[in-house]
Amino acid sequence: MLRIRTATRKDEQAISELMSLAIEQLQRGYLSAEQIEASKAGMGLDGQLIADGTYFCVEDGEELAGCGGWSRRATLYGGNHSAGRDARLLDPAFERARIRAMYTHPDHVRKGVGRLILETAEKAAREEGFKAIEMAATMAGKPFYERCGYVVESEWEDTNGAVPVPLATMAKPL
Repeated sequence: MLRIRTATRKDEQAISELMSLAIEQLQRGYLSAEQIEASKAGMGLDGQLIADGTYFCVEDGEELAGCGGWSRRATLYGGNHSAGRDARLLDPAFERARIRAMYTHPDHVRKGVGRLILETAEKAAREEGFKAIEMAATMAGKPFYERCGYVVESEWEDTNGAVPVPLATMAKPL
């Protein structure tokens, strides 16, 4: 049975381990080995999300099955180590909230983990007055987000790593 809760600083090590595993295994078939390695420069844990209380852990029993959340800040994607971060608060009247750092443990894909995080994040953003939400989606995640009502606005490449990694800006109204 899945349970979602707000992440805490104590979860950071387990979250980081899950992120690495998901990047390495779930991107196969969508990215080359070089792109998977380069993804680590642009993806990862953003402690601001935990500090803001907008990041969640999904547990299946005692096991961390997934993590992800949303943000009221301008940064679209990336971890603590990523270039281009912007902690500016977004204006819900004119700007879109962000879906951030969604990762599912490879043993828990297609069990409702991602949908639970999305629904929880979208509800919280709506309650704060946001009327729309956006994300930087990986190629592996794009089909799932399309099934959840997100639309691709643009495709581009993250250049934080040694080789470019394709991403898509996706959005939907709340």
